[in-house]
Amino acid sequence: MATAGTAYRQVLKELEKGKYKPVYYLMGEEAFFIDSIADYIREHALPEEARDFNQLVLYGNETSMNEVVQRARAYPMGSDRQVIIVKEAQHLMKKDSESGGSASDILSAYLQQPQPSTVLVFCHKNGSLDKRKKIVAVIEKAGLLFESKKVRDEDLPQFVEEFLNEHGLKMSSKSISMMSESVGADLCRMNGELEKLITALPEGEKEITPEFIEEHVGISKDYNIYEFRDAIINKNILKANKIAAYYENNPKTYPIQLVTAAIFPYFSNLMLAFYAPDKTDSGIAEQLDLKSTWGVRDYTTGMRNYTATQTMQIINAIRRYDGKSKGVDATGNTGEGLLKELLYIILH
Repeated sequence: MATAGTAYRQVLKELEKGKYKPVYYLMGEEAFFIDSIADYIREHALPEEARDFNQLVLYGNETSMNEVVQRARAYPMGSDRQVIIVKEAQHLMKKDSESGGSASDILSAYLQQPQPSTVLVFCHKNGSLDKRKKIVAVIEKAGLLFESKKVRDEDLPQFVEEFLNEHGLKMSSKSISMMSESVGADLCRMNGELEKLITALPEGEKEITPEFIEEHVGISKDYNIYEFRDAIINKNILKANKIAAYYENNPKTYPIQLVTAAIFPYFSNLMLAFYAPDKTDSGIAEQLDLKSTWGVRDYTTGMRNYTATQTMQIINAIRRYDGKSKGVDATGNTGEGLLKELLYIILH
């Protein structure tokens, strides 16, 4: 199954060829993909001089489906095409028309014979249409129904890699992990940070290095979460303790809750990897529901350095110390020394 990022790029590739459908229904939890597709259509479907009279933005809480369809049936002025973008479409789809018909029924009737010179775009955020409804099949037949799903943390490296490939650039696995671990699954911010790096990259340079990221994004190449997790995976005791000491001296930037939240998923997945029927890279990737074998090496290394029993004990310890940091014990210690204690348990 394609990731949300891959599906999004497939849509953009079709648009880049100048192939526009009569209707685009963009729905789901990830606003970045919805906004990006709608923005591309807004910026490229019409030449700039034709936009004043042939491009319209409506809002679902301020209009009705009758009005949307009426405008969609109109002909463009001095152009081969008109574009209508309906934002906040989730509000529109809940409305009934004054004549008693539902928004879905009105849209369905229009899509039986859509105006070929109109590109109609619906932006439905924070939810989706019920796929059992007739309107879903009608939209899919007439145009494109795109479900914008949240990108999982484990899919972020692929999103970054695909973004860079589009620009003819590359990052090492360390650089990609630095970006993924620091920025997280906020795709709007990730896109902004990557654009900033690309803009700052000297002409002719094709690789974004950890040092370049440290300089322009402000992520330390030595003390980031990726380096800390890597030290734990490889049982590099000196490096892990050095980073832990740095974190404890900078509790506002690296609170223990942030650190435990970053390392817990690794050990949780490592536990699953021990039970993979097939211990090859592809077998472990399938067991962990990874889209590629990117990152599997961390788990094969972990399986050499930790036993399944130790991994379970570490998972329990991370939970316990995360609780302690939030005051869930009798000692009252919610900060100083807890990370070092937890690290000792993990590494010994």
